[in-house]
Amino acid sequence: MAELKYIIHTDGGSRGNPGPAAIGVVIEAGGGSFKKEYGEYIGETTNNDAEYRAVIFALKKLKLLIGKKAVGEVTVEAHVDSELLERQLNGYYKIMDKNIQKHFIELWNLKVDFADVIFKHIPREDNRGADKLVNAALDKELNKLL
Repeated sequence: MAELKYIIHTDGGSRGNPGPAAIGVVIEAGGGSFKKEYGEYIGETTNNDAEYRAVIFALKKLKLLIGKKAVGEVTVEAHVDSELLERQLNGYYKIMDKNIQKHFIELWNLKVDFADVIFKHIPREDNRGADKLVNAALDKELNKLL
């Protein structure tokens, strides 16, 4: 079976830090055969927490979409606009925050199911799709309160 490639764009954001937060995820097959988008309100948290939760959500969702057996043949490029997250996941920065350490462990355990997961830092302007989903989820939730 040929190895498949998926590209995920993830973003997490909070209005205030901590504050109301949401995640945005765009999952695309490398050949463009499909594209899925998700935006979800996640409650009150920090921006860094939201960034991690977006990547965790994306890997879990991809695993559900393609099935547990297929993930071992899949390479994932995770495009993130959080330099901190990318540097931590690629082993350049230590993770001091206890909550983020828990997310790191969960993410690491998800990562090992795939053939490879590559974390790439991208400029914010190249992550507009995921960012738009974050803001739409936040706007929807915050408008309920008005």
